[in-house]
Amino acid sequence: MRVALRPQSGCLVLCLCVSVVTLLLQSLWVPPERTRSETAAGKSPDEKSDDFRFHMLAVRLEALNAQVQKLSSKTDKTQTNRNDLSLMLQSFRQDQQGLAQLVETELQKVSQRLDQLILHHHHHQASTPHVYIRPYNSTGLNEKCEVPTDPAYPVCAEKVEFLRARWQSDPCYAFYKVDGSTCSILVYLSQVEDFCPTQPGRNHTAASWRHKTPSYTKQAFLRDSLSPLYEVISSSSSPAVKFIRSRVERMSESWIWAGRGMKPNRNKTVSPQMKVLLHLGALAGDVGQRFEAMVDRGGPLGELVQWADLSACLTILGHNLTFSTSQRQLHRLIGAAPGQGSCPIQRPLTFDLIYTDYHGLAHLRRAMGLAFQHYQCRFRILDSFGTEPAFNLASYAHLHGYKTLWGSWGLQPLQYMTMFPHTPDNSFLGFVGEDAVKTNDEFKPEIYKKDNIAVVYGKQEYMWQGKSDYLEVISQELEIHGTVYQPSGRASSLPGFVKNHGLLSQENFLQLLRRAKVFVGLGFPYEGPAPVEAVALGCMFLQPRFDPPHSSHNDVFYKGKPTTRQITSQHPYSERFVGKPFVWTVDMNNRTDIREAVESILKTKVKPFTPPEFTCLGMLERMRRYVTHQNFCGNSTAVWEPEPVLRVLLGPLGQSCVDVCQRSALTCDPALFHRFNTPDTFTRIGLGCSSMVQEVNHLFPSYSPWGRLCGLQQEPLLFSCAGSDSSHRRLCPCRSHRE
Repeated sequence: MRVALRPQSGCLVLCLCVSVVTLLLQSLWVPPERTRSETAAGKSPDEKSDDFRFHMLAVRLEALNAQVQKLSSKTDKTQTNRNDLSLMLQSFRQDQQGLAQLVETELQKVSQRLDQLILHHHHHQASTPHVYIRPYNSTGLNEKCEVPTDPAYPVCAEKVEFLRARWQSDPCYAFYKVDGSTCSILVYLSQVEDFCPTQPGRNHTAASWRHKTPSYTKQAFLRDSLSPLYEVISSSSSPAVKFIRSRVERMSESWIWAGRGMKPNRNKTVSPQMKVLLHLGALAGDVGQRFEAMVDRGGPLGELVQWADLSACLTILGHNLTFSTSQRQLHRLIGAAPGQGSCPIQRPLTFDLIYTDYHGLAHLRRAMGLAFQHYQCRFRILDSFGTEPAFNLASYAHLHGYKTLWGSWGLQPLQYMTMFPHTPDNSFLGFVGEDAVKTNDEFKPEIYKKDNIAVVYGKQEYMWQGKSDYLEVISQELEIHGTVYQPSGRASSLPGFVKNHGLLSQENFLQLLRRAKVFVGLGFPYEGPAPVEAVALGCMFLQPRFDPPHSSHNDVFYKGKPTTRQITSQHPYSERFVGKPFVWTVDMNNRTDIREAVESILKTKVKPFTPPEFTCLGMLERMRRYVTHQNFCGNSTAVWEPEPVLRVLLGPLGQSCVDVCQRSALTCDPALFHRFNTPDTFTRIGLGCSSMVQEVNHLFPSYSPWGRLCGLQQEPLLFSCAGSDSSHRRLCPCRSHRE
């Protein structure tokens, strides 16, 4: 590189050009100032040499630029200082050769670096198995990381690309030291999520949250005190939790007495002591605030009744309980990573069982990331109205019109625990009807004395709308009492013949029911615990019949619930399994029907009655079986001892296996479907099949007379006692009822 000097007239142009080149080189090569921390981090000798040469080049060009500017400032003068110009040009000639060589060397290095970058770009586009980078890691060393193509980890590359684009979408990734580099992503995907193989030079360890917790070391012994439960719920100021504690305390003697009366396990199975988390999701967040606000205003308390009885039951059975009523508590208890829940929890789950509701299930999924699926076998869902298998499997529900707001979790159907035994597909949790008397008062005749009054089931005014004619007929024979929440300063819209006590405490409400002859249903709320408790207090239940039945197709309340049940009355369990003389079902629009029912009730005397399954002892026995025998974390289908006698019944068109088995005084057992889900079953029961198919269908196994089509079930999660269809005859696994 040479600069040829021209006559003086062109010197200024030359100097201006050199000035421009100087500025360009300065912008390209002068390195930005580094912080002390960056300098302290250390550089290689080559990097230090490059920085020094860049600095010297910048200094020399800056000096030249200053001289050119000085010359330029003098061009407007008539007489240029020839001596200054001569001296400057002489200095320029002396530096010219060395400066040109330095610039030429640096330009050559830049050219080589550009060639390397272009080659690397083409190499990356060729989709070779490995991607090389040199990130700066936490130890101050440069590492070379590659995305492997191990067939044992088929989605590794896909997950790497996802995190490259999304690692900043959730702070939990940074918490696990992901910084956007391939190295940090691969470490995360191999050590935290297990989607990639372990990087060379690192020890292979399973993700910490996958580590097996120690097996049960203690046996569960029956307790004769509820003190451990009081300790975990005593500090809460929540109205809902106060209701739970009040109910537990009121029924404590019954629980303790029932625990003492339990028989040893028939098969001598030892029940291990479980660590159990009860997460009341309906009390957390905005939903919880709305729920809590209604506890003292006549809101629904059925779920709280279940939580109270479940906690007392598990305590008596000898298990250790922890309560959670907020998402913050939940995150702390399960070790959730900070952030929005995209990452797995930090440690193995320390709870053997987690009881929650649908809201809590959503909280767990948002907090556990990938660990949710790993631990979902430990979840038990309090689900008042039940979830049928057709609604449970997301892909099937979406394709066949069973997708709802509450379904599609893909759990084992028996993990859903209901308030009443709607279908054997789910586990019946239940609750306890409060006894009318203490054990030592059971045979005193005066406790059965009733006043000629009726208490109406409905604590909010909207439930009474349109029911005046129905209640007026009853009022001709009975004094009508209400327990309706009445806001201060607001006029009541109740009929004038109603004596309203306002919202009563639970103790006072029970005292009123003990006096009452009849507990009157208005058609809503549906399927709550109050009718069972009324009958347990010696109070007969009068309720309206629904014709046509209510369902998700014609009733707003049931719309979106994961069930196809047809509700024939306000309380179908009581209508079907308790019946007269305790339960009377009438046409609410037929005055004659109502009057005749009331007259029959007045002539009838009943003693307090509690179905065995709704006693403390019944619930304790049922929960002990669940905790001891229900294990959804293995691959095998557990059948409790003693081995049941299976009867395979072919139902008529349009009937579910629930109905088919009940017609023969049996019960459908979904755990037995797999025993006869074989082609030879159809031959054994005398069916000739023109074709045999195996499909994902909640109605299979079944027989269709049109075309003599025999269908076998392909997806075990879809074995359904509840499913029915007018074109299929269900093959049903029926057995006798358990004691």
